[in-house]
Amino acid sequence: MSYSRFLLILLPILLNSCLVAQKSAFDKQTKPALLELKELVSIPNNGLSSADIQKNIDWLSTAFEKRGFQTKPLINKGNPLLFAEKVVNTNLPTVLFYMHLDGQPVDPNKWAQDNPYEAVLKAKSEGGDWESIPWESVDKGIAPNWRIFGRSAADDKGPIIGFLNSMDILKQEGISPAFNVKIILDSEEEMGSKYLAEAVAEYESILKADVLIINDGPVHISGEPTLIFGCRGITTVNLTVFGASKPQHSGHYGNYAPNPNFMMAHLLASMKDEKGRVLVKGYYDNIAWNKAAAMTMAAVPDKKEDILNLLQIAEPEKVGANYQESLQFPSLNVRGMSSAWVGSQARTIVPDKTTAAIDIRLVPESDPKKLVELLKNHITEQGYHIVTNEPTVEERLKYPKICYFYAGGATLPFRTDMDAPAGNWLVKALTKQYKKAPVKVRIMGGTVPISAFINQLKIPAIIVPMVNADNNQHSPNENFRIDYLTNSMRTFYGILTTKYE
Repeated sequence: MSYSRFLLILLPILLNSCLVAQKSAFDKQTKPALLELKELVSIPNNGLSSADIQKNIDWLSTAFEKRGFQTKPLINKGNPLLFAEKVVNTNLPTVLFYMHLDGQPVDPNKWAQDNPYEAVLKAKSEGGDWESIPWESVDKGIAPNWRIFGRSAADDKGPIIGFLNSMDILKQEGISPAFNVKIILDSEEEMGSKYLAEAVAEYESILKADVLIINDGPVHISGEPTLIFGCRGITTVNLTVFGASKPQHSGHYGNYAPNPNFMMAHLLASMKDEKGRVLVKGYYDNIAWNKAAAMTMAAVPDKKEDILNLLQIAEPEKVGANYQESLQFPSLNVRGMSSAWVGSQARTIVPDKTTAAIDIRLVPESDPKKLVELLKNHITEQGYHIVTNEPTVEERLKYPKICYFYAGGATLPFRTDMDAPAGNWLVKALTKQYKKAPVKVRIMGGTVPISAFINQLKIPAIIVPMVNADNNQHSPNENFRIDYLTNSMRTFYGILTTKYE
């Protein structure tokens, strides 16, 4: 046999062995990553407790320094941010990764475990229930569909641990990252990152980078590797309409005193048609996309029937041709209503007032101030007198329809061009790692309070989510599936070993 013939036979075997070895490295690292996540979850991280946040910062500083990073707390008006940096070569590009170390508050009474900050390992029983298994079980092997339950296991401590352990794998293989690495860990993300923009402005010189990767949120519901090129913003409005100055006996004044519940019902109904499309004039102005974007959205593997089954609804609203298109429009959502009493507390009265809390999800084409003004104008066109305080007696006697209107602040959206070099680089990195192209999402429905951050640094930003879609983030029984922890290391490894050009 010729030498060249021998190489042709041997080369595929060697390549396959490398792939198996690489895969084994992620599986091998899953146990230490899981135990490290257990330890990090055990540190409470409600952003309202500065002491607990500092404990997280101390733990994470040590963890990053162990991997060769230099760390520094970035002091600002709120809780400190944690910055970590690893310089590989000053001639290489720099990639900045954003994650957050704080978590939503917990109500222990609603969790299926004694302490939401004590990580519990669970497996699903034959009956479909989640049952605790002892942590010693990991010594005998780890099933990929096991889950670690605890606050912030998925949102967002899991991805942080995935990153740290991907660095361990690189070290084991004697590989350096293909670029300089910076990390910024937010400590008030769940509180809206009120001071993030100011902090970025103050520390802009050390945060300078060529691209920003945001590691937050779940992958596509299919479980496939996912790239998200933007997120919607949010603003809020509270409305209150008024009847009599105090609740009235429904026998004495029913049919006479205006009922604010019906007034609010008519007002809200005037804002949307029966198909769910907003009727406020100008609300959808400038919302458009080209054929390429439409094809990209249609290619996302959303299964309408699966979504309907998940939501247990017969049909969706008719905003956009599919789920992805529906996210390209600014939303108008009534997130809650309040009036008088219900249930066992119900009483025979005509209520005095009704309040509706509204949130508006923003897209890059929509100006929050303009949308709020359009909504206010629409209410005026329905015959309402707008007030910004409790109406006076004189106003009550003069105007038959009064609406208190309060608009909150706005978190702006962002969207990166899906054909930008940063996107092509990440597609290459994930395709190389998973042997198939990732799901590309033009914009996600939720909000990451980071647009001011992006605008200040003037760099492209892409979300690379890591966790399972059914992780119960922000809710009781938050969890992170073990194979997604393994894949988080695989994803970071693919990114860290791909040159950004």
